[in-house]
Amino acid sequence: MGTKRVTTPVLEIEYEHAGEAGGPPVVLLHGFPYDVRAYGEVAPVVAAGGASVYVPYLRGFGGTRFLDDATPRSGQQAALAQDLLEFMDALGLENAVVAGYDWGGRAACIAAALRPERVRGLVSVDGYNVQNLARAGEPAPPEWERTYWYQYYFHSERGRRGLTENRDELCALLWRTWSPTWTGADAAFPASAPSLHNPDFVDVVIHSYRHRFGLAEGDPRYQALEDLIAKEPAITVPAVVLESGDDGVGGPGAEGDREYFTGPYEHRVLPGVGHNVPQEAPEAFAAAVASLLR
Repeated sequence: MGTKRVTTPVLEIEYEHAGEAGGPPVVLLHGFPYDVRAYGEVAPVVAAGGASVYVPYLRGFGGTRFLDDATPRSGQQAALAQDLLEFMDALGLENAVVAGYDWGGRAACIAAALRPERVRGLVSVDGYNVQNLARAGEPAPPEWERTYWYQYYFHSERGRRGLTENRDELCALLWRTWSPTWTGADAAFPASAPSLHNPDFVDVVIHSYRHRFGLAEGDPRYQALEDLIAKEPAITVPAVVLESGDDGVGGPGAEGDREYFTGPYEHRVLPGVGHNVPQEAPEAFAAAVASLLR
C-alpha cells in the first residue's frame, strides 16, 4: 500500500491506498489503540479483487493532523463519522463500501445510518456500534464493567498522565487483554506503536472516553449530527456483522442489535478471534468486504 494525504475542512488525513483508482471504492477504518496496520493483509486481498481500497489514519493517529491549532481535539463519535464523510468528499468518492471495528466501526455505522446514499455496503464488528449517550450512566453487568477499567482510568487526570507517560505499555496491554487468544499481539504491536505518538493522540483519546460518559462537552460543530445519532437511526444498507468469539472487552452480543439493521443482513461469528478482527482474522474480514462488492 502507498501512503498519501488529503485535506478536509478540519484535517490533513494520511491514508494508505491499494488497488486501481477506478475500482469500486472501499474504506477500511481502524480503532483505538490500533492503526492502518490492522488492514495490512486485508487491503491487498480486497484490492486484488478489483477494488480501490483506502485506509485512513483516524484523527489523533499516525500522520493525520488538525489544520488549526484552535480546533478542539474531539474524539466524539459524530466527529469520527464526519471525518469519514469528509474524507470521501475530498477523494471524490460518491459512495463506498465502508468497514471497521471499534472507533472505526462506529464511524462506519453512523455514516451508513445517516447517509445511506454514500454507503453501498457496511461491514461492522459486533453489530450496531453506536453509543447511546442518553444511557451512558446506566451500569452494565459487573463482568463487562471490569473490562472497561481503562475508560474509567481516562476519566481522571491520573489516567491522562498514564496514557501520556506510559502509552506504549498501556496500549500493548490493551492489545493483549482484548485479544486473549491472539498469540501474535506482542509481535505485531511495535509496527503500530509509532502511530500512537501523534501529538493529538492523548487529547483525542481522553476526550472520546470522557464525552461518551457525559464528562466533557462535545465540539459544537458536531452537535447537529449528535442529535441525529441520538435518535438511533436504523441501518438500511446491506450489512455484514462480524462477531468476535473471544473479545476481551465485555458487551452484548451482536444479535441483540439485529433490530437496527433493516436492510440485507448477515451475521458471522468468528470463534477464537478477539477485538482486533481484521488483523487476527484477515481472511474472514476480507471475505465480508468482498461479499458486498458482488
